[in-house]
Parts: sequence; C-alpha cells; structure tokens
Amino acid sequence: MRLINIKPSRMTQLLLALLPFVLLVVAYGIGSAARLAANPSDKLLPALGAITDAVNRLAFLPDPRTGEYTLWSDTLASLGRLFAALGISTAIALVVGMLVGMIPYLRALLAPFLAAISMVPPLALLPILFIALGLGETSKITLIVIGVAPIMIRDLVLRVLELPREMIVKAETLGGTSWQIGLRVVLPQILPRLITSLRLQLGPAWLFLIAAEAISADSGLGYRIFLVRRYLSMDVIFPYVIWITLLAVLTNLLLDWLRIRIFPWSELGKGT
Repeated sequence: MRLINIKPSRMTQLLLALLPFVLLVVAYGIGSAARLAANPSDKLLPALGAITDAVNRLAFLPDPRTGEYTLWSDTLASLGRLFAALGISTAIALVVGMLVGMIPYLRALLAPFLAAISMVPPLALLPILFIALGLGETSKITLIVIGVAPIMIRDLVLRVLELPREMIVKAETLGGTSWQIGLRVVLPQILPRLITSLRLQLGPAWLFLIAAEAISADSGLGYRIFLVRRYLSMDVIFPYVIWITLLAVLTNLLLDWLRIRIFPWSELGKGT
C-alpha cells in the first residue's frame, strides 16, 4: 500500500489537526517557564496564567475609565471597518470583473490599468490617503479597498475568460443579449469564484486594517496592539494576535460554508 493512497479516519484527521497547536502551546509553556526561572521579571514570554488573567481583564471586566469591555469594543471597531471595506471591494470586483471579462473593448481599456494598480503597494499609499481623506474611517476603509479590490477583479476576469466558449455561443444562438448572457450564464459561474477570491484576500485585508489602525485610530485591535507595545505588554499582545487569527479563520470557514451551501455544484470535480 502506497502512502499516497492511505487516508486517515475522521478522528485521526482531527487529532492530527490539533497536534501542532498542542505542541505549540507546550513549547511556549516550556520556553516561558525557562525564561521566568532565569528572570522572574521577564516580559517577552509571560506565563500562561498571566495571559489568562489579561484575557479575563480585557474581555470580561469593564474598563474603569470608559466602562467598556476593551476586547469586544476593539473587535467591533475593527470588524466594522473590515466588513465595510470587504463589502465595497466585493461589489466593485463583481461588477468590474464581469464587465471587463465579458467585453473585449473594456478589457483592452482597463486590463493593463488594473494590472498596474494591483502592483502598487497599498501601504505606500497610506500617508497619501491620510492627507487626502483625513484620519477618520474613510481613509482606513479606502486602504483596504485599494489593497483588495484590484486583485479580486483580476481573478474574476480570469474566471470569465476560462468559461467555455461553447457556453456563450449556445446562449447567443438562443437569442440571448449581452445583458442576459451576463446575468444568466456568466454571473452564476463566477459567484463561487468571487467567494473564494474574497477568502484569499482576508489575510491582506487584515494586514492593511492593522497597519491603518496602528498609525491613526482610537479603537480597534491593531490600535490596542500598538498602544500596549510601548509597555512590552506581551500578555495583551499575544491574546490579541490569537484573537485576530481566530476571527480570520472563522470568517474563512463561514465564507467556504456559504459557497458550498449556495453553490453545491462548485464542489464537483474536486479531489477528496
């Protein structure tokens, strides 16, 4: 029996998936204990108990000054910015990607421009955005849109161009107009790809959000991380980083679940 043909059971898959995380926690605990034994005031690797206390203080105890639960208020602020930007990016990508992919004249006009725009480092534009749009929410959301939308547009254009030409010809033979072909043939085919493209852009979107909040914000997960770094509060930074990662993973799983639920046929032909 070849290794490539041996598939683990569901329980084995679950155990194997959990193993790296368990080993990481164990390794952290050993490293933390060793550093604290050498220097009890060490802040680089706080004890797991200190991290647990920080989570309890941030998530379940109101701030004495504001009365807010810090972790949840920061989460709401960041997710509001993130989801607003991703919603705008998705709408732009769907419309522009479908039109550029379908219409040769638009493709000739916009494809080189979109390719060039997608290569611009979005973080290099951050000072320009703050100067032009101010330090409020608009500049932060715009940064994420600029960083995410062009890549999604190019991905959807490629998906439209991958559609079998016979599918378009049959629709034309049946008398379909360009508008009807777009809505009834192209749109259903690219919607699963749109969700997948959005999933792939979650990481960059979080990167741009954290960068914008670190520079100019009074709330948010990125703002809090860069606020406490001056005090070397690793017991706060570690939970925030883990929480951001968990939010990204849950969003990714939710989008994939929606894709399979709404477009089950998109799973056909995939290997198991």
